[in-house]
Amino acid sequence: MSRFRLLLELSRPFTLVAPALGFASGAATAYGAAPREAWHPDLLVYPLIGSLMAAVLNAASNALNQIYDLEIDRVNKPKRPLPSGRLSLRAAWTFTWLTYAFAFGLAWLVEPGGRHECFWIVVIAAIITVLYSVPPFRTKRLGIWANVTIAIPRGVLLKVAGWSSIKTVFGLEPWYIGTIFGLFLLGASTTKDFADMEGDARGGCRTLPIIYGVRRAAWMISPSFVIPFLMISAGACAGVLTGSFLLLQLLAVVMTGYGLYVCYLMLRRPEELAVEENHVSWAHMYRMMFVAQIGFALAYLL
Repeated sequence: MSRFRLLLELSRPFTLVAPALGFASGAATAYGAAPREAWHPDLLVYPLIGSLMAAVLNAASNALNQIYDLEIDRVNKPKRPLPSGRLSLRAAWTFTWLTYAFAFGLAWLVEPGGRHECFWIVVIAAIITVLYSVPPFRTKRLGIWANVTIAIPRGVLLKVAGWSSIKTVFGLEPWYIGTIFGLFLLGASTTKDFADMEGDARGGCRTLPIIYGVRRAAWMISPSFVIPFLMISAGACAGVLTGSFLLLQLLAVVMTGYGLYVCYLMLRRPEELAVEENHVSWAHMYRMMFVAQIGFALAYLL
């Protein structure tokens, strides 16, 4: 049980809800998108398998990142299982490979109509998570490329994978929705970097706050809290998004207002971003993801 608790801590369980919800939301939007699917049991089975897969894949990438961030975490997160010495690298590697393999197996089972689109999307997403953490690529140290390699698998591809559990991904709508979430994470993912500047600098990771300074980085990422959600309104008006027009417009208003509020929190005293262990904008990033995911699901189901 002690080893299990350490491995659970390594997986960072509080971060696993967002990808599971994102996959389920993607499936819900696909179900409600025109033309709406006729009811059959696979409409529950495949999204449930896929949601578990998304959480497991995220646990695998979290563990991989902590293995290669060990020296950085000795400064930024010394209480985590690896830098504290409570868990061995061998155990972490075993957990990483098993969870990646389990995620691939679950993705293969998501095959509506005999298609395996979800599996190949997950393979691409997994490769990108490796590029983010593992040398010689290790895009985590390459400024904006770190944000890109977070935004694509956790934003764009996650939504499209969820869609693939119900409908084919060969169409504009799933990629448009995925782009909304990808553009949001392209900037919002930096909120976790402000408090980690000391350790990241020692580890050679040139995040946006390190390259441009706290104030300028905060201004640079601010558009990601607003522009993606204006795309909801634009997509509904253009007929690209086929959910409830009124609910999509309401979601656009709510999320744009929420994003402007988070920008205000960041920009009024940007120096606080690097002082607090986790600035409130980081917590709001997760809340915004939850609200947007649930909002999209409701807009397509109701």
